[in-house]
Amino acid sequence: MDHYVDPRSGRTYPLDARRWRGDDGAPLTVAPGPGIGPADVDTATRSLWRYRAALPAATGRPVTIGEGCTPLVARRWGGVDVLLKLESANPTGSFKDRGVSVMVSALAAAGVDAVVEDSSGNGGAAVAAYCAAAGIGARVLVPEGTSPGKVIQARAYGAEVAEVPGDRAATAERALVEARSTAYASHNRHPLFLQGTKTLAYELWEDLGFAAPDAVVTVAGAGSIVLGCDLGFGELRAAGRIDRLPRLLVAQPERCAPVHAAFQGGPAPAFGPTIAEGAAIREPVRLPEVVAAIRRSGGDTVAVPEDGIAAAVRRLAGAGVYAEPTSATAAAAIDAFAARGAIRPGETVAVVVTGSGLKASAAMERLLA
Repeated sequence: MDHYVDPRSGRTYPLDARRWRGDDGAPLTVAPGPGIGPADVDTATRSLWRYRAALPAATGRPVTIGEGCTPLVARRWGGVDVLLKLESANPTGSFKDRGVSVMVSALAAAGVDAVVEDSSGNGGAAVAAYCAAAGIGARVLVPEGTSPGKVIQARAYGAEVAEVPGDRAATAERALVEARSTAYASHNRHPLFLQGTKTLAYELWEDLGFAAPDAVVTVAGAGSIVLGCDLGFGELRAAGRIDRLPRLLVAQPERCAPVHAAFQGGPAPAFGPTIAEGAAIREPVRLPEVVAAIRRSGGDTVAVPEDGIAAAVRRLAGAGVYAEPTSATAAAAIDAFAARGAIRPGETVAVVVTGSGLKASAAMERLLA
């Protein structure tokens, strides 16, 4: 874990928190670690930093506000018993806190005093919060029309928030321009973000008595949960702590499903506005790596129509779980995965609930009216 790797070319780079891509623009990852065992978990620490032994030393002193250690709740979904991993219980209300805590810790250790980030909302709110905790200035770019609650949240932490005309891609392009003159704390591009996300795999392993689930169901936009689980469970397997990788079962909104299209080998559905705004990424930076991770796990993908996402929001609320539409996309896919045999009777299935419904109040009001 002492260097970056370009998975496409094999080229390596020193692990420098200020570097977020290869010299040719390719996305990077941190070289896999050796994995850890139960004795390496710091059980006195009530955050993802209990897995510090699995993280690069370059992360420095943790910038933490209590991320991780989220609930794992049993529910019956249709005819399937599942375990809902409530990442919505993280401090800023989404799983992004995991990656941002590790990324900002490394940036702070490297002496960075200001960053720019582009986001559809949740990532920006997390960057704003952790930069506030670290004493780092943050500028967050979001697409115009982003859920007001997410914009207000980022501003409340003291970040400068700018709404960019156009879609999510336009916001990313603007951030790339601004990143020429300031540190880029991109949750979609920075390799250390994935190191934080991989703690989700370690936490599920500990939650289940140091065993892997049979399958993990998640929604994908950029695919950071997919890649984080691939990294974490891969390290645990290499260390001999688990004997197989969980199947990664990935849902996307039908109106923005590039991962699904690439995995299934068909044309991408026509892009359109979706209530799952956190997954509205038309060109994921790490698309080949996300597809490879799903294949490596023996996983599968599904594209969910808008009415299916809306119905899942209501079903989750009826089960006591208030999840934003992006998160509900994963739950909406459970029935489809079970019908095609990707989820089998008696298996241990974890479903990642990525963000709270409080993050998207206007959309939730419309869906629950």
